[in-house]
Amino acid sequence: MPSSNAQPIPAARPVIGEEEIEAAVRVLRSGRVVQGPEVAAFEEGFSELVDGRHCVAVNSGTSALHLLLMALGIGPGDEVIVPSFSFAASANAVRLVGADVVFADIEADSYCLSPAAVEAAITPRTAAIMPVHLYGHPAAMDKIMAIAEKHKLAVVEDACQAHAAALNGTPVGAFGSGGTFSFYPTKNMHSLEGGMISTADAEIARTLRLLRNQGMEQRYANEIVGANMRMTDVAAAVGRVQLAKLGGWTEQRIANAAYLTEHITTAGVLTPVVAEGARHIYHQYTIRVRGDRDAAMAQLTEAGVGNAVYYPTPIHRLKPYWEPDQKAGRHWDLPETERAAAEVVSLPVHPSLSENDLERIVTAVNALGEKL
Repeated sequence: MPSSNAQPIPAARPVIGEEEIEAAVRVLRSGRVVQGPEVAAFEEGFSELVDGRHCVAVNSGTSALHLLLMALGIGPGDEVIVPSFSFAASANAVRLVGADVVFADIEADSYCLSPAAVEAAITPRTAAIMPVHLYGHPAAMDKIMAIAEKHKLAVVEDACQAHAAALNGTPVGAFGSGGTFSFYPTKNMHSLEGGMISTADAEIARTLRLLRNQGMEQRYANEIVGANMRMTDVAAAVGRVQLAKLGGWTEQRIANAAYLTEHITTAGVLTPVVAEGARHIYHQYTIRVRGDRDAAMAQLTEAGVGNAVYYPTPIHRLKPYWEPDQKAGRHWDLPETERAAAEVVSLPVHPSLSENDLERIVTAVNALGEKL
């Protein structure tokens, strides 16, 4: 039990400081509040995280996925290979463009798409692979890109949880046909709400800019059918402040994770595994609990340690996917996905943690050994 004066440690803690507030107020006073100079500056700054690729800011990470698929020409009749162990937005974006979702299993250690499962899932209708850099760990992009090149497939990186993650020195978002990022408040950096798309292709970047702005570059000169998925300058101004802090916050997350991994020693709890050459930026610090997970989570909560499951229900078992698949007679064989969904628990790892917080987390997790 926490001491009477000990506050619960939240699983996540969005940062909105005076700099963010001042940036938002400055933009509001300027009168330039939508798709203006702050958005352009944010795109330019974020480009440095993705090896100088073109960056296009939008209003959410889901919009980023949706528009990138549209810009790549993916639609009805196409299939996109997606991990079921992810947030529903990964698959939703595929459905929104009219394409079919093909679920593939994950690797046990990284929780990311298994290259072998991807290879096995390819059909003549496959148009793209969507690796998700889950929890901030990069997917096996070297192997996935080789598969994509062999079969001439697009690669849409869902890097919504992986700002500044990398594999063998190459940042996520700089491997595939395009990458997508989310700036939701609980992400490693945020813009209150927003998203970013990265691509090396200038024509795709231009198409994305048209799609986010009703299909027009010049006012009332609509070139294609588009939508309103613009980022506001207020959001971009907040994002620019956060981007400047991302490097320090990332190093703190990595240090916090290293402390937890070193000091969590109880049997029945498996700490995260980092693949060789991977830079894991720990959007989540996710353990596996071998035993009664519900009881373990209740005990952690009682000890004042925030915790959560990402994700308790794989996407293929969610109603919008499960019911149509059952009617069509489709059954997905995803043993690692099912196992992860039954065992994972994410613990606090955010940069606001104090040394005392880290000690309390370790003590609470190690105490689980008495019941596992």
